[in-house]
Amino acid sequence: MKNVHELYNGWLEESLPSYLADELALIASDEQAVEDRFYQYVSFGTGGMRGVLGAGTNRINVYTIRRVAEGLARYIESNGEAAKKRGVVIAFDTRHFSYEFACETASVLGAHGIRSYVYKEARPTPQLSFTVRKLNAYAGVVITASHNPKQYNGFKVYGEDGAQLTPQFAEAIIGYMNGIEDIFAIQVKELLFLEQQELVTWLAGDLDDAYLSSLLTLKENQDIALDMKLVYTPLHGAGLVPVSEGLRAFGFQQVHIVEQQAVQDGDFPTVSYPNPEESKAFELAMKLGAQVEADLLLATDPDADRLGVAFKKGDSYELLTGNQLGALLLHYLLSTKQQLGVLPSNGVMLKTIVTSELGTQIAEKFGVTTVNTLTGFKYIAEKIGEYEQSGDYSYVFGYEESYGYLIETFVRDKDAVQVALKVAEMAAFYAKKGQTLLDGLQSLYEQFGTYQEALVSQVFEGKNGQEEMKAILNNLRQNAPASIDGIAVKRFEDYLTGISTLADGTTENITLPKENVLKYILEDSSWVAIRPSGTEPKCKFYFGVVGQTAEEAKDKLKRLQAAFEV
Repeated sequence: MKNVHELYNGWLEESLPSYLADELALIASDEQAVEDRFYQYVSFGTGGMRGVLGAGTNRINVYTIRRVAEGLARYIESNGEAAKKRGVVIAFDTRHFSYEFACETASVLGAHGIRSYVYKEARPTPQLSFTVRKLNAYAGVVITASHNPKQYNGFKVYGEDGAQLTPQFAEAIIGYMNGIEDIFAIQVKELLFLEQQELVTWLAGDLDDAYLSSLLTLKENQDIALDMKLVYTPLHGAGLVPVSEGLRAFGFQQVHIVEQQAVQDGDFPTVSYPNPEESKAFELAMKLGAQVEADLLLATDPDADRLGVAFKKGDSYELLTGNQLGALLLHYLLSTKQQLGVLPSNGVMLKTIVTSELGTQIAEKFGVTTVNTLTGFKYIAEKIGEYEQSGDYSYVFGYEESYGYLIETFVRDKDAVQVALKVAEMAAFYAKKGQTLLDGLQSLYEQFGTYQEALVSQVFEGKNGQEEMKAILNNLRQNAPASIDGIAVKRFEDYLTGISTLADGTTENITLPKENVLKYILEDSSWVAIRPSGTEPKCKFYFGVVGQTAEEAKDKLKRLQAAFEV
């Protein structure tokens, strides 16, 4: 690859759109800004790529989108004419340039004779997964940056099973991308020409209807309070239609939409960060909730794969964490299936290695096996497919602490639309008994202990930041602590080497794919995990504890975090 100045000057010589040319002109005398935009291509991980919009190889723009689309096209070509005819489903969220990037992707694929099925309007990521399976397409693409701020966009790739790419297939696409010598020479075809050649098909309402029909199969419990008051906000994203229509089709009679946030707008004007994990994202929902006396608040992120939930507590609202909601959902699903007599004898619950162990305890009570995966829903989806083939287990639920859940497998990624409907049903079930989700959570704590978790993210921007993050991980790997907060480490798991080391020095192999993650498990069942984000310039530090009381758990969590500052 050329050096940063050669790349910068090369881009200046091209006929760029004015907004990109102007950006490059403004940074002509800023060495650091030039380096940050050109020191690498936007990283393509196992799920795809995500980055800041702008000019340069290390930004999301029409040319870096064409590059990844070209890599995907060459990969599909290598799998023969049948793969090209099955084609690619393309969806997009409400971010800036999402529609344009979706069209560019279809134009690149079409230049290779690969058929595209393109949604006309913004649709949720889980609906993209559903549509890949429904149309028997060879792959899927969704243009999204999930819950990132407005400056971001991205490109996620899905396989024929409707799941995000696993490392093996991602590496193949990366190989083809690396073989592209000139990013500006990538061939594209006009969409009108591709339509005439039947290489572009625009998707319409029949796929929406099919998705909704599948969503309605989730309704299992009829004895619920359908008059419960709900507030829903799509946070300016793609979840508005399927969630609101799904709730009403479920029978809920009082669904109130936050109208200011129902407007699809890539500026996300009412929130600084369109993330349903954050309490600030719920401010308008809480205001409306107070006005209509709502029992439950629901929020989805811009591509509607993550769901945040708040329940009424006195005169205010309290948010559930991803771990808490996952535990509540798991218990409700298993209880309902057991009562209906449909709980499989070989049931399996899938969760990630940084998700609370409360779910493990709940599953065990119902005779359901827990299987842990690496972080990323692609690994949960991979296990679903594996068990479908082998018959070893029957999937009952999968989740991760970062507000991602999947109930039914007609989708193979986390699905906030599914979960919004099921959470409403669960809350209405408790309401029928005169209880709230908090009552349900307290019941779980009384049975299994009070589990508490925390996540601290440290940002490492640019080239220097990435090097600093690598140094921190290397130090923690090479100098693993024997104890944390005075409590002995009974197991140190290094997922990059695939080795788990016990306190006595004996080792065991970790039977998961290799990834740059470290985890320390303590004698009192507390744990710490460190993982660089695969899609953002962050390193994430996860903490988990269990105590007999809420006070004990809070104290343990506070001390554990203080003892592990980096």
